[in-house]
Amino acid sequence: MSPQFLLVLVLGVAALILFLFVGSAISLWMQALFSGTRVGLLNIVFMRFRRVPPKLIVESKITAVKAGLDIATDSLESHYLAGGNVLRVIQALIAADKANIPLTFKRAAAIDLAGRNVLEAVQMSVNPKVIETPRVAAVAKDGIQLMALTRVTVRANIDRLVGGAGEETVLARVGEGIVTTIGSALSHKQVLENPDSISKRVLEKGLDAGTAFEILSIDIADVDVGKNIGAELETDRAEADKKIAQAKAEERRAMAIAAEQEMKAKVQEMRAKVVQSEAEVPLAMAEAFRKGQLGIMDYYKMKNINADTQMRESISQPSKEKDKNSGSNG
Repeated sequence: MSPQFLLVLVLGVAALILFLFVGSAISLWMQALFSGTRVGLLNIVFMRFRRVPPKLIVESKITAVKAGLDIATDSLESHYLAGGNVLRVIQALIAADKANIPLTFKRAAAIDLAGRNVLEAVQMSVNPKVIETPRVAAVAKDGIQLMALTRVTVRANIDRLVGGAGEETVLARVGEGIVTTIGSALSHKQVLENPDSISKRVLEKGLDAGTAFEILSIDIADVDVGKNIGAELETDRAEADKKIAQAKAEERRAMAIAAEQEMKAKVQEMRAKVVQSEAEVPLAMAEAFRKGQLGIMDYYKMKNINADTQMRESISQPSKEKDKNSGSNG
């Protein structure tokens, strides 16, 4: 391989690399030049080394200039390197300028880097957005539940987009205001007769304070009557009182059964004592015979009394059964 061929090969490769890096840069530079936008050729070339897409920056710059906005190329590159959406910021600035909304590139970039859609915020400032709240249930003082559905018309407040609360906070505050308004009503009929009283009282609370929006109106879309919560609470309370009374009655019955069992045990104990005492009678009689304190005639007299008692009991027993039978037949 001759030295001349190597030289031509090296020059060819260098020309190719130069074309790849400079050719597209020249095309973008000429595009910017014919569009009346000043972007340096070397600046476009070095954008690739700074890991910045030249096409995006140049086209965004041209779009801004054509819309009458003067934004430095370095600002666009810095915003891209910070992780921002350059094209969306330029579109938001153009929309704000056409709508006579004061918005600088610095504030728009801050809003974009904060994670909010700056273009959507500008569009919402021009065309307010309607947010429909979920159905909110509240109970009036008469115990009747009402369920309200509202639509909140909001407009983006660009000055409070950075650090301001979002739609979730607005919906939560509106729901809280609805619950408070319905809960303070003496009767659910008052709310049904004047549903606009809800929106008026909620608007008076200044619910958009500290949020990224400005509430324009709160409209009641629907109000439905729900359950009779007061009656359900009274029923539950009565059922609870009933169970408490039943528990106390069961406790008293258990105590009565325990007392009855205790008395039966005492009766059995007394009967045992009687049987024990009766068992000691023959021993006492034998002891009395031995000591001469009881004669044979006394013994026979006691036996006659026992026999007479047993005879009387045997005679009276059938009559008692007859009385029982006659009472049951009657």
